[in-house]
Amino acid sequence: MTQVLGRGRELAELDRLLREVRDGRSRVLVVSGEAGVGKSVLLDRLAVRAAQGPGRTVRAAGAEAEAEFAYAALQRLCAPLLEHLAALPPVQQEALRVAFGLSAGPPPELLLVGLAVLGLFAEAAAEAPLVCLVDDAQWLDLMSRRILAFVGRRLDAESVALVFAERTGVAPVEELAGLPELRLGGLAEADARALLERVLPGPVDALVRDRIVAETGGNPLALLELPRGRSAAELAFGFGGVGAGPLETRVEEGFRRRVDALPSDTRALLLVAAVEPVGDGPLLWQALRLLGIGPEAAAPAEAAELISLGASVRFRHPLVRSAVWRGADAAGLRAAHGALAEATDAGRDPDRQAWHRAHAALGPDEPAAVALERSADRALARGGRAAAAAVLERAAALSPDPKGRARRSLAAAAAYLAAGVPAPAPDLLAAAELGPLDPVRQAEAGRLRAKAAAMTTAGLGAVRPLLEAAERFRDLDPAAARETCLAAFGAAVWAGRHGADGLRWAAEAAGALPPGEEPAGLFLRALATWTTAGPATAAPLLAAALGSVVEAEVAVAGKAEAGKAEAGKARKAGEVAEAGLALLRPAVDAAAELGDLRSWLEVTERAVGSARATGTLSVLPTALPLRAVALAHAGRLTEAWDQLAEGTAVEEAAGAAARLAATALLGAYRGQERPALELIEAAEREGEQYGLGRLTAAAACARAVLHNGLGNYPLAVAAARQGVEHRDLGLHGWASSELVEAAARAGEPALAARARERLAQWAGAGTPWALGALAVADALTGAPERAEDHYRAALDRFGQGGLGVLEARARLLLGEWLRRQNRRAQARTELRAAHEAAAAMGLEAFAERARRELLATGETVRRRSVGEPVLTPQEAQIARLAATGHPNAEIGAQLFLSPRTVEWHLRKVFAKLGVSSRREIEAALAGR
Repeated sequence: MTQVLGRGRELAELDRLLREVRDGRSRVLVVSGEAGVGKSVLLDRLAVRAAQGPGRTVRAAGAEAEAEFAYAALQRLCAPLLEHLAALPPVQQEALRVAFGLSAGPPPELLLVGLAVLGLFAEAAAEAPLVCLVDDAQWLDLMSRRILAFVGRRLDAESVALVFAERTGVAPVEELAGLPELRLGGLAEADARALLERVLPGPVDALVRDRIVAETGGNPLALLELPRGRSAAELAFGFGGVGAGPLETRVEEGFRRRVDALPSDTRALLLVAAVEPVGDGPLLWQALRLLGIGPEAAAPAEAAELISLGASVRFRHPLVRSAVWRGADAAGLRAAHGALAEATDAGRDPDRQAWHRAHAALGPDEPAAVALERSADRALARGGRAAAAAVLERAAALSPDPKGRARRSLAAAAAYLAAGVPAPAPDLLAAAELGPLDPVRQAEAGRLRAKAAAMTTAGLGAVRPLLEAAERFRDLDPAAARETCLAAFGAAVWAGRHGADGLRWAAEAAGALPPGEEPAGLFLRALATWTTAGPATAAPLLAAALGSVVEAEVAVAGKAEAGKAEAGKARKAGEVAEAGLALLRPAVDAAAELGDLRSWLEVTERAVGSARATGTLSVLPTALPLRAVALAHAGRLTEAWDQLAEGTAVEEAAGAAARLAATALLGAYRGQERPALELIEAAEREGEQYGLGRLTAAAACARAVLHNGLGNYPLAVAAARQGVEHRDLGLHGWASSELVEAAARAGEPALAARARERLAQWAGAGTPWALGALAVADALTGAPERAEDHYRAALDRFGQGGLGVLEARARLLLGEWLRRQNRRAQARTELRAAHEAAAAMGLEAFAERARRELLATGETVRRRSVGEPVLTPQEAQIARLAATGHPNAEIGAQLFLSPRTVEWHLRKVFAKLGVSSRREIEAALAGR
């Protein structure tokens, strides 16, 4: 424990962490610092302190050689806790069993496994506090990194400590960014000198001592290791001075010199131990026997304090392992891996045997490639797509036959893309296309290249590759061709004004494909018509395509509901839900274009519900922001914010643009100027940076809403004019509505009249939204004697369509018009209703506008505190779900929280609302 010297502040922080965990809270901490600074020793000390009180400790560490094994570290961490698995909901139990290879089943989604691990930790901590220690986080496999980071962000009140140790100076663990951090630096000078004195070979001049401390930066491992084996005279010259390389490299070189001085059998023993990542003692000795190395080879390594051998094998420091590994020649590494492959039981651990066998290969080796391919299949079956991709990439490199190499390269690219890691895909696809690919695989390679482009360059850059892929599929698989072309339309829609040619290219390509009557084919025909013939001609086609998805969603919902009783049906529903994700965006775009809010709400509600019921949680980053926008238009802003808060927990790149658009709109509706502008500007920056013209248009519409609410009509005109500069699918009607109101109030009647003409075309869709928007425009631009009739017609339309926000705004406009007609009594009635509705929905700017108008009529109105929170957003979410009868486990699954955290928040809800049971929550919330 010598390295704990001088760590009083850090030890105090760890003691505070333990106290909080024992008091019922959860804590997450990342201990970071360079190699040798004492991170592992602090974790050791924390484990000792934890053992002195109630609770249990589990521990795992990343290993550089194990980064290609899916869930490797996570499984070691969770293995001692699996006795609590039966307490989890069945779908979570199944996900964890499949991920850990304990049973067969459909590949689980990462988020579902994360939720299961969160529940497992919470159940284990229900008996006594749980301390989870994860060392060398920089070497965790991708799935373990992602899942543990997810869990770390969701822990709250479970009595769980999750502590990572992460080495700096290497590629940072992006998943851990933003978590609480305890950064370790070198020891203070006095402590560093005291530690150095313990290892110096004899008297050393004070100036030399100070130089050693300075050169090591107070790094404890460097202070202990670099002087080793050097005389006082040698130490006088330091460790190489300026330009000698990073401290970590010099420490590793010191270990390497010590290894090189050992007997050859001892060096071979260390090498086999270095390439065996688990530290399995019996396996090590079996491999050594195959190499003809006996137990006597261990003594010199142990005497040199480089390794500890027993049932488990542990190097003194990871730098010893890397020194041994990097110092070995290629033949020695192949021999070590070969011995381990032969010693590994293929029946018990086929994946590790395949991995060692591959690294033992001298050149192309088909049997090794076949074994790796089977290992990749097993990884994919467990949901380990990134691990499968790396294994397939290695299998392709070992393939002697060009055809097999091409096929495996193609499979590796597909697995990387499925894992959300697009960077390696282009090179793998280039390698695949060099080999003989049949026409179907050539088309698949084109589709994957297009998908990689869409993941890295959303918008116009993705359109051409997708259309080229669709062309390749045209004769081979017409349905796949239509689906790919529809994806190209989606990219073109997002490109918007920043890629105006994209829609034309997609429409031309769609016309060359065989028509189809499935939903994708119907959407393709409708979007091509919208592009070439205009919205009015396309409206019936869009309505038919949207109707086909609504009918399909009903079938999915039925299957998901049946799946609660029969797991097989639930799995099938999950597959259908995943396939339907490609249709969700065009369905929402069609609903927005038509002004069909009810279908918009229905499609997104079922998509979210099906994702939760079947565990296909990858749907949520797309579905939740789309649903939030629909809820906002319906006037259910609190629910909309809840959806976005939930979406943040499962954020992926795919959902980022949709979330930015949704937050900009919700901020505008809320009407707090500075916060709203910050959200809008964030969306504008993203749109410009990535060429997403649709996001730019959505931000312009949100800016127009904000300024119309605040009564800043010239600014609203400028924003709305930007919104109508380009005809964006699903946005041009909304932008025209904002422009009519802004222009009419800003004294620009000609501009308002032109916007009204665009709304007249939109009204051909015949939906309550479109007809109501035209009625408002007619009231603002038409004959004054007809204005009231138009306003009341708009109120009827918006009421029929469930458009709460637009109904409140139309009532406000009517009240303002009545006041200007000196009909004060009637004006008060409408303005009072508008004020109450806007305040109840949280439309602060519109509520304030109504309040000012009421004051102008002579009515005294107190300034209402709109939506003043008694509860935090998360507490409000939990309260609403509890009030509607959801048990804690369901609430936790929906919000990605453990049931214990839900219970803890509910206690706070009860206290804040002054209630004592769930039955009272609904009334208390209604009375806020």
